[in-house]
Amino acid sequence: MAATDDLGWWVVGHDGWTDLDLIRDRLAAGADPNSGVRIFDKPLHIAAERGSPEVVAELAMHVDDVDAEHRGRTALWTAVFAGRSDNAQALVAAGADPWRPMMNGWSPGRLSLAGPTPDSFPVPSPEIGLSEAEAAAAAEARRLIPALGDFYYDGLSLACVADVSAAEATARLEATPADDVDIDALYEAPYNVPDADMIVGITDVPGGCVITQPWGYTLSTPGIVKRVSPGTVCYSMYANPKGGRGGYVARDGAISGWEPHSAYTISPDALAEEILAAYLYRDRPVAFCCASADLRPADALPITGPPGIWLRLPERDYSAWHME
Repeated sequence: MAATDDLGWWVVGHDGWTDLDLIRDRLAAGADPNSGVRIFDKPLHIAAERGSPEVVAELAMHVDDVDAEHRGRTALWTAVFAGRSDNAQALVAAGADPWRPMMNGWSPGRLSLAGPTPDSFPVPSPEIGLSEAEAAAAAEARRLIPALGDFYYDGLSLACVADVSAAEATARLEATPADDVDIDALYEAPYNVPDADMIVGITDVPGGCVITQPWGYTLSTPGIVKRVSPGTVCYSMYANPKGGRGGYVARDGAISGWEPHSAYTISPDALAEEILAAYLYRDRPVAFCCASADLRPADALPITGPPGIWLRLPERDYSAWHME
């Protein structure tokens, strides 16, 4: 039975964009195919990321413009970014243009050249291809992601420091060896160990060093990233067990924030290399931090442990923005 209410797209939940009958009911009830989906605005963009090809094709038949942009990107760009090649093909079949310029030079087709399906769209000219630096970044992502593999990292914080050795980072933090700490007890129940938030591990890797704390957020704080980043860059993150990933980036002590990137959160004004990194490491925050600091670990051991050495940090308020 077709819907007769006027709730528009509000009754379509997160998983509802794969339900073709529901989408058809919504359209029959008068839902606007061009807008009206909460803060994301355009139904076709939402379906491109999380819907089914059948739903994408249905919506594409009803929109005014299959290449309408929202926040600087078309639905096809959103599908490519999200790794939905099935939805991308449905959009192209509906008339979407893979080579429409957008997102600081990253058209949907050009973005796809850096991903797992580079042959998705016929390339109109060789000049459209990836630069040498972009191809190298894509190749490193193809190496780094499987090298790190999949592992449980909820509760982990880490700081990836470029061009700084573990010894130099230790000195910058004024840390000392944590030889007297029962590390097994920390892993078992860190909340029972006094000053657990002051214990971190550090390991040299090609390109710099990785600092880790498997049980707390200390390494994602301003006080850490500002201290280790003079003359270089540090990418930090914390995987909050209650939900959410994020951290700080520090370049020579100046801090900016970052969050895991989705097809919606990456800014259309971002630098071209930032857009590429967000695409290559979508849903891979640990690999994103390593790659952004140009660290090249051979495997996940610098993150999963054991580290090169356990350290005790000096007692400080590392959450404060102004260093003591």
